[in-house]
Amino acid sequence: MSKIAVVFWSGTGNTESMASAVAEGALSKGAEAKLFAASEFSADMMDEFDAVAFGCPAMGAEELEDSEFAPMFDACLPKLRDKKIALFGSYGWGDGEWMRTWEENCRTAGAFLPADPVIVNEAPDEDGLEACRGLGAAIA
Repeated sequence: MSKIAVVFWSGTGNTESMASAVAEGALSKGAEAKLFAASEFSADMMDEFDAVAFGCPAMGAEELEDSEFAPMFDACLPKLRDKKIALFGSYGWGDGEWMRTWEENCRTAGAFLPADPVIVNEAPDEDGLEACRGLGAAIA
């Protein structure tokens, strides 16, 4: 059974809803999935998991949340080599540039992304939640 960490930061609850759906998808494939707020996760924990799904909304000028999420993720970046990673998040403006940049940073670090990132505009609808479940299933 694979062990999956779903690590997220959510200001309005949109990304938290997506995180729960990612965990549901992993569970549906028989994986053990554990949800963590960004403040509860650290780079030291990366080796405990077979895969990690990271979720963060677009903030400011299409960037990762910079007080809790970005510092945690930056610390995890050196541990992404050959690790199965999934990315998800919501946005309210822009065109998804934050996700493209984030995905490229993960690939440059050597991460294996078995599925395309999932982004939704504002609150996830049922299609968005289903995409998140599929993302969780893909990393399980």
